[in-house]
Order: sequence, then structure tokens, then C-alpha cells
Amino acid sequence: MNIDNFFTELKRRNVIRFAGLYLVGSWLLVQVASTVLPMFGAPEWLPRSVVILLTIGFVPALIFSWVFELTPQGLKRDEDVAPEESIAPQTARRMNRMIIAVLLLAVAYFAVDKFALNPRREKSAARMSSSESNAAPNAKSVAVLAFANLSDDKGSEYFSDGISEELLTVLQKIPGLHVAARTSAFSFKGKNATAQEIGEKLGVAHLVEGSVRKAGDVVRIAARLTQANTGEEQWSENYTRNLKDVFAVQTEIAQTIVEQLRGQLTGGAANPTTKAEIQAEVRAAVKGGTKNIQAHESYLQGRFFANRHSEKETGQARVAYQRAVELDPKFALAWAGLAQTHVWDCNYATEGGQKGFNEHLSAARDAVGRALALEPDLPDALFPRATIETNFDYNWKAAAETLRKALALTPQDPALLMWAGNLAAARGEMTESLEFNRRAVALDPVNAQAREFLASALSVTGKQEEARAEYARAIELNPSAPNSHAGVGLTYLLERRFEEAAVAAQKDAADWARLLIVSCARWSQKRIPESDAALAELIANTSETGAYQIAEVYAYRNDKDHAFEWLERARRQRDAGLPGLRADTLLPNLHDDPCWNAFLRTMGLADDQLK
Repeated sequence: MNIDNFFTELKRRNVIRFAGLYLVGSWLLVQVASTVLPMFGAPEWLPRSVVILLTIGFVPALIFSWVFELTPQGLKRDEDVAPEESIAPQTARRMNRMIIAVLLLAVAYFAVDKFALNPRREKSAARMSSSESNAAPNAKSVAVLAFANLSDDKGSEYFSDGISEELLTVLQKIPGLHVAARTSAFSFKGKNATAQEIGEKLGVAHLVEGSVRKAGDVVRIAARLTQANTGEEQWSENYTRNLKDVFAVQTEIAQTIVEQLRGQLTGGAANPTTKAEIQAEVRAAVKGGTKNIQAHESYLQGRFFANRHSEKETGQARVAYQRAVELDPKFALAWAGLAQTHVWDCNYATEGGQKGFNEHLSAARDAVGRALALEPDLPDALFPRATIETNFDYNWKAAAETLRKALALTPQDPALLMWAGNLAAARGEMTESLEFNRRAVALDPVNAQAREFLASALSVTGKQEEARAEYARAIELNPSAPNSHAGVGLTYLLERRFEEAAVAAQKDAADWARLLIVSCARWSQKRIPESDAALAELIANTSETGAYQIAEVYAYRNDKDHAFEWLERARRQRDAGLPGLRADTLLPNLHDDPCWNAFLRTMGLADDQLK
């Protein structure tokens, strides 16, 4: 080998050494940055930016190392350095030593992180969790657990659930009383948790428990109020009544519980004036009911099925509510429940296409109107009205006023808080949206839908890792909830982790959600036939109910003409996806197009329209 070939080969090996040094050093820098930057409150995008910059710099650095050589006189172009002047052998030895030093630093960092920093992080998280769980709950806080069904007919579980749920709803409307949300309180049903465990997990000082036994026209209700931290019984009572008197029993139990809690705080029994105030509060909280026993049972069945949050059982709930209003046309709560089932189908179901959607929306409007004509201040009816105003009428100001009124009546209702979060997102108020959804989850931590709404709000604000954690909790609570697995896929898509996005979305129960993410992910992977196939299936199956998702795919592809065409179709079809327009992380490609602001104005979502 001649001298020129020798130095050329040495130069090539030095470039390889430099590449190894660059990669090992970059890995170490990324690990340190991901640990240190969050300690100083750095935004989530900063560590990612470090990775991107190091990746972009790799090829230019290699080219630089090949073109230039370090000499005693400084950097010179390689072609200007004679072989006898080259210090490439010394450079090679220095780089070998540097690589070894950096590798030793990497091993040292790994050991420190694993055996020192990580245990500290875990202890800190445990202390934080412990301090949160040990915080004394509000003395006027209570959870109504699902009453046990002691009836011979195990199919009448809806009745025992309904009795306890109605009691919870009444207590939830009493001013100054903090009541755990239904989903979280009922999550202990059938479990052998102690009073202390339940109190800690729900953050309440008191528990209401009981049982219901129904035989013919006779119902026996046992109820007790317990101190959560000690398990000590504060009050208990047994009631044996004819079914027609069940309403009076519920009112009596609610009044007694409120009296007990207030008496405990004031150090004695409630005085006559206080009792009169409590009776008035409870009467105000039980508006919209019925005296018809059969209608009431049908209503309880409707609530039982509606709480399952699935297409099949929403249909069963609708049948039960319809039967209730036929038995008692003045049953406002049943009309409100019926409205909510039709709204659910408008939001989530695709069967029946545009004709089915229109029929559900018309029926929802009619049922809301009937409920509010009977009880103008009924929160159960104000909620579906706010949903219609937001998702289908795009009447942002009317929706805001409806929600303001409903939240003034029941400020602890997680469903209302979630919808307030949706409306805030529609108006571009991302911080407010996130806060509403955090409050909803705090009130109802085992509500899958609340977790999903919070996850979406986190994703919109760039907190993808937090969003995935919330989606995971939602999936754990309800694996078949629509758009939960696809939500995980979206967080990966936004991080350009395309294969993970497609795999996660494939598990989603809703075709429209699954196909949206799969089509976008495969497009970014240059797997165009697979992306086109998913989009074609989305168009074939959901063009009348999923126009917004089709627009999202085209926007992600930067096909602006088709995207705006489908957005306009979504507007004509009153697509429930459109309120997310301003916050949608799949639409940025459209923002610099003149049609974007024009479309926002058509939707009433231009900045000046929202003032």
C-alpha cells in the first residue's frame, strides 16, 4: 500500500470513528436533556427539538469531517494537507480515547439514573400520591354507593341502582354539599372494599350505603350513613313501603342525610328553621319526576342502560325512556333521558346514514323541548340542549348561556363540565378547555368518557405523553369506548411514530376513528395503496356521517381542495366533529389558505365573531 492509499484509508477510518463518537455523544446528551430539562420546567417540545437537531446535524458533520482535517496550524481542507504534514494517526488515537471516555460517561450516567435518580423519582411520586390521599376530605362530602339488590328477581338490578342513583342526583343539587360522581361511586359495586379505602379513593368523608328488596308492590329500603375514615355508622333506617310511596322514601332519606351532615358540622341536631330550609332544597332538587310507578320503573331501566355508553344499550335505553313518557307524558326527566339517547346516536352512531341522523336530531329537539316546557330549569334537559347547540347548530353563544345556566344549578356534574370543555375548545380557549376537563376527572375519576375528553385536551396542547396515559386509563375502564384506541394512535401520529399510530388505532371499536388514523399513518410511511384503501373504506362507509374525518385525511395529505370540499359537506350534514375545527391537530396544512378563514367565518368561529 503506497503512502497516499494509507492516508486515505486512515482518513476513512477516522470518519467512522467520528460517526461513532457523534452517535454515542448524542445519545448521552439526549438522555441528560430528557432528565434535566423537565426539572427546570422546560416545555415538552424542547427535548424533542434536541433530538431533531442532532439528527439533522449528523450528515453535515460527517461531510465536514471528511472534507477538513485538523492540523497543528488549525483546520484545513483535506486536499491542502500533504501526507507528511498529516496528523491523522494522532487524531485517530485521540478519538479512540474520546470514544472510550464518552462510553464510560454513558455507563456512569446509566448507573446513576437507574440506582440513584430513578428511585428518588419514584419516592417523590409516592410522597406526592401519599400527600394527596392523606389530605383531609371536605367534611360536607359524601359518596352514594350502589344499593345492593336483594330482590329475588336479579333482573331488577336496574331498580336498586336507580334508587341509589336518584338519591345521589338529589344530593348533588344541594348547595354546599360535595358529592362523588355516579360513575366513580358505582365503581365499587360488587367489590369488598372497606369504608376507608373507598373514602380515600373518592376523597369523601361520608358514605351512603344500602339495599333494596322489591317483592310485588312492596319495597324495602335499608339506608345508612357511615364515617368513611373509621367505618363508624352515624345513622341508619329501614323503610317498608308500597311501591307508590317509594318517591316519598327517597325524599325522606335525602333530607335525613343532609340534616345529619349539617348537624355534625354545627355540633347538634338541625333546628326547625334549618329543617325547613333542607326540605325546600330537597324539593327543588327532585323536580321533573313522576308519581306513575310503571313510568318510574321504565325510567330507571333507561338510566341503567344509558350508563353503559354503547350503541346497543343506548338503543335499549331509548326504548325504556319512550315507554316512560308514553305512560306519563308529563315526566320531564324521562323526556330529558330520551333526548340524550338520540343525541348519543347523532354523535357516535353511523347506522342509517344521513336519514337516520336527521331523524335522531329531530327527535332529540322534540324531547328537549318537551322536557324544558315542563321544567324550564331542569339540568338533565339543559345538557342535551347545550350538546345540540354546540355539535349540530354551531350556536356558540346560545350553548355558552345554556351551560352557564346548567352549571349554576349543578356545578358538580362531570358531564356538564366536559361539555363546557368542548365548547371552550371550539372557541379556541385551550387552557380553559383543559381546566374544565381536569375538574370533570377530579369529580369522576373512573369515568372513561371524562378521561377521554381530558386526553384529547392534553393532546391538543402538545402533551402527548400525558394524553396517552389518560387514553390508557379510559381504555382500561371501557375498552369498547369509541375513539380511545384511535386517540392513542393520534398522539403517536403527532410524534411521527407512524407504525405505532397505525397499530394502536387498529384496535378501535369505531371504524371512522380507526380508518382516519390508519390512512394518515400509512400516508406518512409512503405506503400509499394502504392509505388509499383506508380512505376509500372511510368514504364508502361513513360519507354521510363521517365527512369531517374524511376532510381530516385530505388535510393531512395537504390536498386542500378535497379537504375544504369535505368540510363544507360536513357543515351541510351537521357533523359533530366540526366544533373541534380550531383545535384540530390534523388541519394545520389548511391554515395558510384563504379558504380557512372564510370557512371559520361560515361556522361563526372567526376571532371577531367569538368576542
